[in-house]
Amino acid sequence: MEEAKSQSLEEDFEGQATHTGPKGVINDWRKFKLESQDSDSVPPSKKEILRQMSSPQSRNGKDSKERVSRKMSIQEYELIHKEKEDENCLRKYRRQCMQDMHQKLSFGPRYGFVYELETGEQFLETIEKEQKITTIVVHIYEDGIKGCDALNSSLTCLAAEYPIVKFCKIKASNTGAGDRFSLDVLPTLLIYKGGELISNFISVADQFAEEFFAGDVESFLNEYGLLPEREVHALEHTKIEEEDIE
Repeated sequence: MEEAKSQSLEEDFEGQATHTGPKGVINDWRKFKLESQDSDSVPPSKKEILRQMSSPQSRNGKDSKERVSRKMSIQEYELIHKEKEDENCLRKYRRQCMQDMHQKLSFGPRYGFVYELETGEQFLETIEKEQKITTIVVHIYEDGIKGCDALNSSLTCLAAEYPIVKFCKIKASNTGAGDRFSLDVLPTLLIYKGGELISNFISVADQFAEEFFAGDVESFLNEYGLLPEREVHALEHTKIEEEDIE
């Protein structure tokens, strides 16, 4: 009976390693590290305890209980000294996997800021030579025109949140088509993909309130399905999962 009880205690303590989910994975990892630890790195006092634990069980119930107690103490020792290290490593591993996944799903270059186009030639080159899978948002503006500064600021924020979208801006007077972009149609947004114009919004500031921000522009573009899923959403989801591990 004592031996069966001792075995049950061990199974109760170690049974967590068979569970699935983040915490089960962590318990499996800890158990593996404990069992596979290099004997040369084990302190002599701890090595002696391990030796006693590995010897045949005594029929003495008290001796058997002491072995279980020693084993649990070693497990607790590992938890105290290795828990932070293990969870930090796991967190870094998960974050790296998420970043790798984002990179693979991007299928193209990453930008992250607003490009200033200086000439009409640069404008055409950007549209024609960019990868076909890349969405290009071009802001036609002029200094001093209502809404242009606010839209430039908003696009700077969106460029950081949507790095796989290429955001550009160019003054109407530099496009070589100033007659098409008169002051009364500014600010204008042109959206290209695969070398084709897929959407254009003239006097786009009229779509917003007197003061508008990046969130307003983002919602507007999303209404037309012109932006991909924002990557920060996936990263926030990963952070929540990491907090669940704790």
